[in-house]
Amino acid sequence: MNSRKMLSVILLGIAVVVSLVLFRQQNQKKVPSTPIGQRVEIKAPLGLPPVPVPEDNPPTVETIALGRRLYYDPRLSADGSISCATCHSPEAGFADPKPVSVGVEKKTGTRNSPTVFNAAYFHVQFWDGRSPSLENQAEGPVQNPVEMANKLISVEQKLNADPSYRQQFEKAFGPGPITYEKVEKCIASFERTVISGNSPFDRWKYGHDEKAVNDSVKRGFVVFTAKDKGNCASCHLVGDGYALFTDNKFHNIGVGVEKGEITDVGRFAVTNQAADRGVFKTPSLRNVALTAPYMHDGGMKNLKEVVDYYIGAGNSNSNLDKEIRTLDFLSGQERADLLAFLDSLTGEIPREVGPPSQVQAD
Repeated sequence: MNSRKMLSVILLGIAVVVSLVLFRQQNQKKVPSTPIGQRVEIKAPLGLPPVPVPEDNPPTVETIALGRRLYYDPRLSADGSISCATCHSPEAGFADPKPVSVGVEKKTGTRNSPTVFNAAYFHVQFWDGRSPSLENQAEGPVQNPVEMANKLISVEQKLNADPSYRQQFEKAFGPGPITYEKVEKCIASFERTVISGNSPFDRWKYGHDEKAVNDSVKRGFVVFTAKDKGNCASCHLVGDGYALFTDNKFHNIGVGVEKGEITDVGRFAVTNQAADRGVFKTPSLRNVALTAPYMHDGGMKNLKEVVDYYIGAGNSNSNLDKEIRTLDFLSGQERADLLAFLDSLTGEIPREVGPPSQVQAD
């Protein structure tokens, strides 16, 4: 065999080996990682239904603890300056008190950070619903150039270089390297514990305690639900046994519209359907008094501004939801009662959702 043929055989052999290695790595990535630790039942408080949990990511003591540590760890960002809690802070109702959040290198986004409270109950995540799960949602901010500006593989490398993280992940998933799939499952499991209910409203409505709220709140509830009054419950649903205060759908309420023109296309960017131009996910109203400012652009400073906006029927545009109408017939007392009702939706905050101590982290 001459040298040219021998070189060809060697190169072919190398190519085969490389292909086999890549094939093996790709197939290894396709095998999902399942938590192996002590499973936990996340108990829903009064006013909320059972917490939905995916079959491939049952919450465990280990993954919840890891998720809590990761949620508050700024090493998930490119320069170590931004954590999940930076834009979803427990001090601000697990939201951001700024209209839009500030990320790596002081870059700003275009939408307000929604609260993590009760995010487990949403069918999809983000204002435009582009993410199908809490797990998948945990990928977005890490890779967003105006948020954490990082790469998933870089996060994996950082965490694999940390002995304490390696030890925790091995307890949670068994032997093997830390992958971002494991990271997002842990963050999602922690976020499913950030559940808030048992509010004064819940104790009155579902606990049948007439003294849990005052008469103003009770009158406000009538304004909120009555079709000939506020009709708010047409989108912010209230059921007989529980209330999510969202229909898990998308609506155009006129926010992000200037002179009849839609400035933020909203869900249209996901579906490319004309009817979705300017529509956004209905947020839950639970703990709404804690999560100012409001709307997807953070343009309303307080709940009075929100109520006044609906009184005026929002900004007209071709896609404005048919349920939006002028409410100027509501009296001053009814408007005050509606605000009192919204305040009554502030629920209890779970105990172990704040930043973990260093001892717990280690």
